[in-house]
Amino acid sequence: MTMRTILKSWIDRYFSDEEALILLFVLIAGFAAIIWFGRMLAPFFTALVVAFLLQGVVSAFTRRGVPHLLAVIVVFVGFVSVLLTLAFILMPLIWNQLVGLVQETPRMFASGQGWLDELQARYPNLITPDQMQSWIGVASREISQLGQRALTLSLASLGNIMSLIIYLVLVPILVFFMLKDRQSLVGFTLSLLPQKRTLLTRIWHEMDRQIANYIRGKSIEIIIVGTVAFFTFAFFGLPYTALLAVLVGFSVLVPYIGAAVITIPVAAVAGFHFGISEQFAYVLVAYGVIQALDGNVLAPVLFSETNNIHPVSIIVAVLFFGGIWGFWGVFFAIPLATLLKALVYAWPRGIAEKEGGKQLPAVEH
Repeated sequence: MTMRTILKSWIDRYFSDEEALILLFVLIAGFAAIIWFGRMLAPFFTALVVAFLLQGVVSAFTRRGVPHLLAVIVVFVGFVSVLLTLAFILMPLIWNQLVGLVQETPRMFASGQGWLDELQARYPNLITPDQMQSWIGVASREISQLGQRALTLSLASLGNIMSLIIYLVLVPILVFFMLKDRQSLVGFTLSLLPQKRTLLTRIWHEMDRQIANYIRGKSIEIIIVGTVAFFTFAFFGLPYTALLAVLVGFSVLVPYIGAAVITIPVAAVAGFHFGISEQFAYVLVAYGVIQALDGNVLAPVLFSETNNIHPVSIIVAVLFFGGIWGFWGVFFAIPLATLLKALVYAWPRGIAEKEGGKQLPAVEH
């Protein structure tokens, strides 16, 4: 069998059907729009994610007999209240703690250097003076680069403030109309697709369930983990509690890697504040318990309806999509990997079932 025959057989299997070609076109157009216009349309995509997240709450109200418009208004008012709280209370607190941490960095560095001197004096055969000087040189360069980045960030703050104002104005407006006119917007989108779309409907229903479960579950996970971390660090009297809690909360976006990376600032702040003592060990143990409970209890409960994906696939997806789209690529790495898995699973099977005359199973929406 020649390569040409193999290639022709593969194309006939996957792209001989009209729906398969339409699905391929939709996928290419969607990814191209995000790649080329993602930065320009970032407020729209942000509002789309938020509206998708809030639609479950609106649906819960309407199922209990609340009129649709009233449910949208109640949910929207709650969303705006949370947004204003984050923008004018939590964000300034985190920013002040970040500035304080940057200003405290030289003292932390001096304390770490003294600890290294003590360690080298105790174990002269384990750590040589040359190694210690090399470590100090690397740390000095990193701190210098951190200071330069902080200065650059402060100089560019005007543009960031303007972007923040645009988000605070545009995103709530878009979210309101997406929730209020959901049926008409979805109907218009469906009118652009052909009437015959069995394969697209199968994949859409699967991804609608997967992505809805992931976004809502991940948002709840971030809030729970961040809140527990905040009260835990406050209980031990750790400084920069709000900043560290936010970092711990967002660390769940990147499974396995996030927990390991955020361990460094938590350990650094605890080590500087408490020294190498029992309190330092208690903080690290408490942080480890939080991550263990999240990975083994909370995440399985929240994502029980999500398809299992191998850890290697998750890490590859985070690296790939994060490299393309930054924060949102990291946030949607798992659902995008789930989309690819659903496509690989449903595409040939859907075509084969259609060709065999089998009835596709109904999917609840």
